[in-house]
Amino acid sequence: MLTRVLEEKSVATVDLHKYSQDRTTQVGGVQVRYWSEGSQGSPVILIHGIGGYVENWWPNNRTLARQHRVFAVDLPGFGRSDKPVDAPYDMPYFATFVRDFMTALSLESASLVGHSMGGGVALQTALTFPQKVSRLVLVDSAGLGREMNLVLRVASLPVLGEVVTRPSLEGSRSLIKAIVHDPALVIDEDVRFDYEISILPGAQRAFLKALRSLANVSGQKHTFTGPILDHLPAITQPTLVLWGRDDTVIPMKHADVARRIPDIRVRIFEHCGHMPQFEHPDDFDQVVQEFLAD
Repeated sequence: MLTRVLEEKSVATVDLHKYSQDRTTQVGGVQVRYWSEGSQGSPVILIHGIGGYVENWWPNNRTLARQHRVFAVDLPGFGRSDKPVDAPYDMPYFATFVRDFMTALSLESASLVGHSMGGGVALQTALTFPQKVSRLVLVDSAGLGREMNLVLRVASLPVLGEVVTRPSLEGSRSLIKAIVHDPALVIDEDVRFDYEISILPGAQRAFLKALRSLANVSGQKHTFTGPILDHLPAITQPTLVLWGRDDTVIPMKHADVARRIPDIRVRIFEHCGHMPQFEHPDDFDQVVQEFLAD
């Protein structure tokens, strides 16, 4: 135990500007970190999943920016954005944030690319503020069924959740290995960066509040999925659903549920877990670029 504590205290700061330049803006009194790439084409907003941050998109943002103005954002409570104590961290809150983030950047509308919880945020935004969303890309998306990983369900429990999600280097390593199909993809730099983010003040509290807003020990809550599932046929935006066949966080069968959206395409990535954008970045970028250009 003492060895782990000493190891964690000695973690060097990871270069935050390796993949893009940090920018900040104020959204509803919250200071938000984001990346901006590209100077032409339609705007695209990349929305990470629970516990995520803009670096989850480092293999993709610059490639997509060849044809689009791409914005990757740290949601409130995550990454290096502010973590307000009184925020509800539920889907209506995040959807309103996405709208207000677009207003802060003077974007009339944008295509939303949402991963995991970010997919639920993108869906909620499209349903609540349809005029702000031109296209949807849902990547291993939450909000399409109850089933989800057992560890996340356990982490939603009071007290036990605080123990399960307590930051550690080994915890970050285990988490990243669990969400990808090939553990060899996980490198020390990714683990150390994830740990660095997880120990920021308020990060664990915001993570658990967000998790408990959308899930309990039985899985994704009906209060989260119900409003989305009931209105999937009302989504008019062209939608692309991407999923890793070997996803152990949210099962691939949820992609079939999304087919209730009228204008939809589905692509399954073989030998892939929960993060196609990281595990198969070239194929991911090509599929998304073709969809956005269609």
